[in-house]
Amino acid sequence: MATDPNNGGIRRLIKATGYSLQGLAASYRHETAFKQEVAASVVLIPLALWLGNTGLERAMLVTAWVLVPLFELVNSAVEAVVDRIGPELHELSGRAKDISSATVMIALINAAVVWLLVLW
Repeated sequence: MATDPNNGGIRRLIKATGYSLQGLAASYRHETAFKQEVAASVVLIPLALWLGNTGLERAMLVTAWVLVPLFELVNSAVEAVVDRIGPELHELSGRAKDISSATVMIALINAAVVWLLVLW
């Protein structure tokens, strides 16, 4: 298998970064929940940096929150793929969407628990 010499190194990194930014922009444009989580991030990340007493506490607060929009991106990707396959209802499609949605819920619960434990 031949390797494309134009598909490595810095060129690959630049292309991958562009694709990632396109994904973030698409999520922001089309996903209301992601938009809400970005808005919450504008408030919660500076708040975490201000409320945390140590670098570790600040890192825990920020990381606990950042997991929420991260899993929202994964949830949106799963939903897009399932919707692309077809509009008909199918048990496995519903299960995939429910499981990916559960990751967001768990991330939200995790963020709440970490914030309570660190700030209490």
